[in-house]
Amino acid sequence: MSFFAILCALLIEQVRPLAADNPAYGAALSWTRWTSRNFDAGKPQHGWIAWTLAVGAPSLLALGLHWLLMLTLGAPFALIWSVGVLYATLGFRQFSHHFTEIRDALDVGDEALARSLLARWQRVDAAELPRSEIVRHVIEYSVIAAHRHVLGVLAWFSLGALLGLGPAGAVFYRMSEFVGRYWAHKHNAMRQPASVWVQQAAARAWVAIDWLPARITALGFAVVGSFEEAIDCWRNDARRFAGINDGVILAATSGALNVRLGGEQLRPSRGGLGDALMTETELPDAGLLDGGPTTGREPEPGHLRSVVGLVWRSVVLWMLLLALLTLARLLG
Repeated sequence: MSFFAILCALLIEQVRPLAADNPAYGAALSWTRWTSRNFDAGKPQHGWIAWTLAVGAPSLLALGLHWLLMLTLGAPFALIWSVGVLYATLGFRQFSHHFTEIRDALDVGDEALARSLLARWQRVDAAELPRSEIVRHVIEYSVIAAHRHVLGVLAWFSLGALLGLGPAGAVFYRMSEFVGRYWAHKHNAMRQPASVWVQQAAARAWVAIDWLPARITALGFAVVGSFEEAIDCWRNDARRFAGINDGVILAATSGALNVRLGGEQLRPSRGGLGDALMTETELPDAGLLDGGPTTGREPEPGHLRSVVGLVWRSVVLWMLLLALLTLARLLG
C-alpha cells in the first residue's frame, strides 16, 4: 500500500503543488508556537517536554486516524488518508521553484538576479558571490532540501508503513525537522525567544532521527551516480561539513557528480522576516558548511541539471524497490 500512496502523492503534487501558506503548514506552525509558548519554561526538562509534544502529538494523530479508518471503513480509506498526509509532507514542488528560478537566471547569464534569488531563498548575504560559488551553494541547499522534503520522508514513511504505523513516520520526520529549524530561528526573535534547552533537545533528536535516512540517501546517490567516487568521498570528506548527517549527503553528492562542494558558508542577511510572516521555505537552514572543499570539478551551471537527474533517479530507485516489495507481498 505504501507504494501506491507515494505514487499518488507524487503525481498529485506535480499537478497541483501546495501553496506556501497551505493549511497543513499553518497548523504545524501554530502548534509549534503553542507548545514552545506554554512548555518552554527555561529548564532542561522543559526542552524535551516541548519537543515531545510538538512532534509526538501530530504523529500520534496521524497514526490514530490511520487505524480508525482501517478498523471502521477499511484499507482503501486508510490509503486515501496516507496519500493526503504524504501530499502535505512529501514533494519536490515545496522547494524546487527556488532552484528553477536560479538555474534559469544563470542560463541567461543574469548572475545578479541569481544572487538575489539565492539570498531571498536562504536569507543569506550573497551579494559578492562569483558564478561558481552561486552554483555550489544552490547545489548544496537543493540536495539537502530534496533529502528533507522527499528522500528522508520516503524512508520514514516506508519504515512506518512496514511496522503498521501508516503515515505517522512521514509526519514524525517532517515535524522533527521543522521544529528544530523553527526554534533555531525563534532564538533570535525579540519576543519570546526560544530557550537554549528546546533548541538542544530538537537538535539532538534531529541528528538521531535523520541518521539512517541520510545514509540511505547517500547510498542511493552512490548507486545512481558514480558509485566508487561517491563512497570514497563519503568516507573521506563527510567531516568537512558542519552537520554530521548533512555532511554524509553532500560528500556523497560531490563524489557522485564529481563536483567540488564545501567551503566558506554564507552569512545570514541582516533583518529578515518577522516570525508572523514566515513560511516554511523562508525558515533559513542553519549553516551547512564549516570545512574546506572536497575534490572535484569546479561547479558549473550544467551541474544543476545533473543534480536534478541524480535526485529523480534516486526517487525512481526507491519506487522500484517498493514496487518489488509490494509485488512480493501480493504474490506471497
